[in-house]
Amino acid sequence: MEVPVQTAEIFKILSKGQFISSNSSDKNISNLYNIIEDEQNFEQLADYFSNINFSLEKGDEYFYFCRPETKVDLEKKIEKAFEWIDTIDFLKTYDNSFSSGYRFGPSEILVRIKTDAELETKLDALKKHTEKTKHQEILDKVLKKLSDDTFIELENEITNQYKVLASFKYLEQLILTINIPEEVSNEIPE
Repeated sequence: MEVPVQTAEIFKILSKGQFISSNSSDKNISNLYNIIEDEQNFEQLADYFSNINFSLEKGDEYFYFCRPETKVDLEKKIEKAFEWIDTIDFLKTYDNSFSSGYRFGPSEILVRIKTDAELETKLDALKKHTEKTKHQEILDKVLKKLSDDTFIELENEITNQYKVLASFKYLEQLILTINIPEEVSNEIPE
């Protein structure tokens, strides 16, 4: 089996739980996306990684790894999913169009928090995931986590401008797959 020469680099990124997104500003990442996107390469890489118990998955303009879960790992993933749900809720409250390709600066969010009580409440709710108390610190920690998990990237260091990557759709899909039956929805506290 002939795999691309970039296989080790692809593995290094994906095995950390990160994503390879089509719209990354990092030319290396977008080149890796194009390599994986080639159907022949994708099949070869999927076969190659399956031999070491990794499943190469394709999302909507992004790639990632998944692995069989143990019960402990599954519980950790559920806890992380709750954190992502709270984070997405905060970001969508800030701007409902917050999605792949969206650009923003943390200062814009902080200014809005001063005039939007609902947004401030949702940011305060993120304290439990960040262990921070000040708005600036909470927001910085949330953005660092999103950046470390390759859902956003710092596009301009001078203006502190971020870009939302295609992998953000993974989080949106996670939330869309949550189905709460109508008869149960009245029992959930708000």
